[in-house]
Amino acid sequence: MPLSRVLVANRGEIAVRIVRACKSLGLETVVAVSAADRDSMAARMADRAVCIGPARSSDSYLRQDLLLATALGTGCDAVHPGYGFLSENAGFAAACAENGVIFVGPSAENIRQMGNKLIARDIAREVGVPLAPGSPRITDFAQARGIAEEIGMPVLFKAAAGGGGRGIRIVRSAADLKPAFETASAEAQAAFGDNALFLERYIDNARHVEVQILADGHGTVIHLGERDCSLQRRYQKVLEEAPAFGLDAALRNEIRAAAVALARHIGYCSAGTVEFIVDADRGRFFFLEMNTRVQVEHPVTEAIAGIDIVAEQLRVAAGEPLSVTQEQVHLTGHAIECRINAESPLRGFAPSPGRLTEWAPPEGDGLRIDSHAHEGYVIPPFYDSLVGKLIVLGTDRSDAIERARRALGDFRVAGIETTIPFLEHVLAQEDFRAGRINTKWLEGVSEDYIADHTQGEKRA
Repeated sequence: MPLSRVLVANRGEIAVRIVRACKSLGLETVVAVSAADRDSMAARMADRAVCIGPARSSDSYLRQDLLLATALGTGCDAVHPGYGFLSENAGFAAACAENGVIFVGPSAENIRQMGNKLIARDIAREVGVPLAPGSPRITDFAQARGIAEEIGMPVLFKAAAGGGGRGIRIVRSAADLKPAFETASAEAQAAFGDNALFLERYIDNARHVEVQILADGHGTVIHLGERDCSLQRRYQKVLEEAPAFGLDAALRNEIRAAAVALARHIGYCSAGTVEFIVDADRGRFFFLEMNTRVQVEHPVTEAIAGIDIVAEQLRVAAGEPLSVTQEQVHLTGHAIECRINAESPLRGFAPSPGRLTEWAPPEGDGLRIDSHAHEGYVIPPFYDSLVGKLIVLGTDRSDAIERARRALGDFRVAGIETTIPFLEHVLAQEDFRAGRINTKWLEGVSEDYIADHTQGEKRA
């Protein structure tokens, strides 16, 4: 492999994940760490760790100049950005290329194309991928009102320049249109430096289904099946499954083919995820967006496909072809990923940083734990609250649910609060077990969970 040394430009469990993939390929690793992560698991595992700045992300993990200087100064051939931070920053990808450092991800142009939701919609339209009725770029309320009347309520405001749940507002009546427009515009400006929005028809009974694709520089584009990511709270995913359940064969194949066609059309090269909304009432699907990076939930796909997605990213970045063809991809069983966060569900999922006095994950066949946590580790208050992911593989969905329930029950964590009790509650719900879920379902479950437990405490 032409690569020999990789800078890991991230932290937490994804940094550990990247280091392990590099080691499996015989690559050396340098981990860029903030002052808060000097003694992190990734720093301990890597061949070398370099402190690039203070704890705040804006002074460390988001500093392109410091990361590039570190890569060049330590003789790294490539930079792997993981997810979050600079992973979908076209400027950083371009700067790496200009400085002769390989960016482990797609081209800067692909990142720009898919990072702008309106451009992404136009590309999907060119390919013939279905789109929900929507609008062009909107910066004026009068324009928004006219388009909303044309589309018909309910509608969804979305930020044109970004994602991650920011700049999104659901509008169900004309009276709510103006305050929603103003709030979404302000949020988009604050998050992305661009207040432009666009409108889409809102689908009430929707499922979030995404397709994992891999593409190399030799013209090969394949998919590794799809995931259901409908369990979301405030637009943040909580639990994911692979493959997506309850889709008929024709619809499943159409969604997979659409993702591959989109990636091939733009000359994509790396791992990526094409996301869709499925109208569960009508059996139709619509393009949502494309994430040009490795996803948090990639392990559920690895579980059913038996393919190391991060290793494939590294091979492709080195100019090698994918190690598998579409015909060699065989999806087996059903996998579930539970995101374990350092949060207090009963305090509105408020962050719960602190020292782990106990961290004893479950062990057994079909179980995988992706985490940077260990007993004695201090979870800092500066970053995302994710401390680990439990991935289970079962023979089918029912088996995977039972394995996940048992594993969560065997998890031993002390010193902080986590979302484990809430995840156990979710897995026990009959509607979840029966597959009667959509992208709104978890919000109601969250509210009921907090209300029931709070009332119980008051009675006690």
